Amino acid sequence: MRIALKFAYLGTDYYGYQIQPGVPTIEGKLLKSLKDCGALKNPSKARYSVAGRTDRGVHALGQVIAFDTGDAGLAKPGNVNSGLHQIWVYAWAEVGKDFNARTSAVERAYRYLFWGKGLDIEKMKDAASIFPGTHDFRNFADEDKDKSTLCEIKSISIRNDGDWFYLDIAAGRFLQHMVRKIAASLKLIGTGEKNKEWLRKMLDGSIKEKLEPLDAHGLILRNVKYPDVRWNIDGYARGRAREEIHELFISHETAAKTLCEIEKGFDLPGDYL
Repeated sequence: MRIALKFAYLGTDYYGYQIQPGVPTIEGKLLKSLKDCGALKNPSKARYSVAGRTDRGVHALGQVIAFDTGDAGLAKPGNVNSGLHQIWVYAWAEVGKDFNARTSAVERAYRYLFWGKGLDIEKMKDAASIFPGTHDFRNFADEDKDKSTLCEIKSISIRNDGDWFYLDIAAGRFLQHMVRKIAASLKLIGTGEKNKEWLRKMLDGSIKEKLEPLDAHGLILRNVKYPDVRWNIDGYARGRAREEIHELFISHETAAKTLCEIEKGFDLPGDYL
């Protein structure tokens, strides 16, 4: 039987998704847990596949893997989650024998969030409107001679909540660092350093310019879509994940509030300090 699992993770404590010797990775932790619970013995023989390999510090809400297993019950979220840290498996599906988590995907959706005081959101929205469609993204990705740089953007939007900005983007495929470099280009337009015409030239290749990607920690792989896959949501696993994530949120929010108080303290009169 072939099984697909959908899971979320916080990438902060990991050195990216792909397994690497000597450092903790999402894949390393996940495969160990699958082996420990008896769901997966040999990834190669089980034709293990993953929707995409996220970079160090990147997070996920809807990452997907698939593999063959002799006992689907052992691959259910409740069994797999017991050996995981800040990785939460919450859904599973029986899939066809030819299903591949990477090549069977028809769409991937990311959200990138970043802070930017004083950015012009209207200019950013206007510039983002030229992304939908097929373009050559060689200016928006690290060069890889073995891969085509043509990608089709299916949808893109950017909004703000005060000084926080949220970029949502979906495509059939993305190149490495592509989303973070698109976010960087829009931020440059928001500051007034660049304009829409510059972005148009970056997309049509009439200029070549190196873009530095924004920080990885603001990137979330939100979802991967497949035709004809019916996900079974494990209510208990999802509930436990929400509880753990809320506890992490409170911890990080407390740290943020503490930093805010210290920052404000530097504006107090010198004799107070």
